[in-house]
Amino acid sequence: MSSANMAASSPSSTSMEQDARRIHGDAPVSPGSIAIGVVIGRMSEFFDFFVYGLASVLVFPQLFFPFAPDALTGTLYSFAVFSLAFIARPIGSLVFGAIDRKHGRGTKLTIALFLLGGSTASISFLPGYNQIGVWSIYLLALFRLGQGFALGGAWDGLASLLALNAPARHRGWYAMIPQLGAPIGFALASALFGFFVANLSSEDFLSWGWRYPFFVAFAINVVALFARLRLVMTKEFGTLLEQHELEAIPVSKLVQVHGRDIVIGAFAPLASFAMFHVVTIFPLSWTKLFGDQSIGSFMLIQIVGAIVGILSVIASGLLADRIGRRSQLGVAAVIIAIFSFIGPMLMASGQAGIDAFVIIGFGILGLSFGQAAGSVSSQFGLGYRYSGAALTSDLAWFIGAGFAPLVALGLSSHYGLPFMGYYLLSGALCTMAALFLNKRLLARE
Repeated sequence: MSSANMAASSPSSTSMEQDARRIHGDAPVSPGSIAIGVVIGRMSEFFDFFVYGLASVLVFPQLFFPFAPDALTGTLYSFAVFSLAFIARPIGSLVFGAIDRKHGRGTKLTIALFLLGGSTASISFLPGYNQIGVWSIYLLALFRLGQGFALGGAWDGLASLLALNAPARHRGWYAMIPQLGAPIGFALASALFGFFVANLSSEDFLSWGWRYPFFVAFAINVVALFARLRLVMTKEFGTLLEQHELEAIPVSKLVQVHGRDIVIGAFAPLASFAMFHVVTIFPLSWTKLFGDQSIGSFMLIQIVGAIVGILSVIASGLLADRIGRRSQLGVAAVIIAIFSFIGPMLMASGQAGIDAFVIIGFGILGLSFGQAAGSVSSQFGLGYRYSGAALTSDLAWFIGAGFAPLVALGLSSHYGLPFMGYYLLSGALCTMAALFLNKRLLARE
């Protein structure tokens, strides 16, 4: 089929997208180019979210919750608002899925990423509670909901495009590439915040310094948008649309056919997702509230941890190609279960122990997170892969990661650090149970 005919029949293409694919012609796009576009896209999303996550510890308790009786309560209030994005994300997927089916993938991505960047940038202009009272909290919550809603629409199918172009023997390697965006985005956000924390007085940082990372997030989103649209307009993407591999379908139809796979897919990566914010956001809040290390120097430790995370994500791809992606996820869940007992002891042993918690935790997180996205999505059949992976991811983030900072800090501060470990253990047990159930169900078919 010619590229023109292919574009005309693509079920999720507008006339402009069809013209763009004709301009691309038949020139193939290498897996390397797809990989770069995928990493840029994921990095921009995680950068946005980590900029907010770091600010929810370093800025928002003082700026928006100065009325809290103590710093701990203010941070818990801040983490409650942090969780709103993960509630809005599945709703965003539903709404943007309809936009995708009616107006095309490029239109959906453009709206979603400008909403994501706009919500993030808008936070930087917010006055504090002392200026406009409770309206500052309402606006913060509104823009946080906007971030989550937009992220639900930022699912582009490029990770699936990369996986479908991967050699059969290297699917684990290609599955880990999109996951590199998380530690890279965290490292960049930490470096930017760390620079301002280390070089400004507390008054200047809380007044204006914290706002700059939010401006940068909007700029990165614009760059990422063009990188992703370039790939969405390629012949390869259009061909998969035509073959229904990357077509958006109604949720009702998806649940009817793949309801079981969605549930298992949402619980399978919980070990990784439960650990995600426990390793990235929780230690920063604990250090700020109870530690004796400066925030600037601790953020350097977090950057080191992110680098370790990048290396362990890469290692997960190599390991998964040897033992299989599901086996890799199961092994990582066992390691997280073990770490759920060791981690609290490290956190309780002083600042050196907290630093070790971050670095070791990132290493373990990378081994698990590197294969979390691709472990179960391959079960979705022709025509269901794109929407199935999106909904499964939304539910997994909501269940496993959305409330992690709030739960981990709340439990640890009131009942002791071992309860943070119990939270991690619950995620690991959910992953192992989901993988075991999935194996048993597949054996019966």
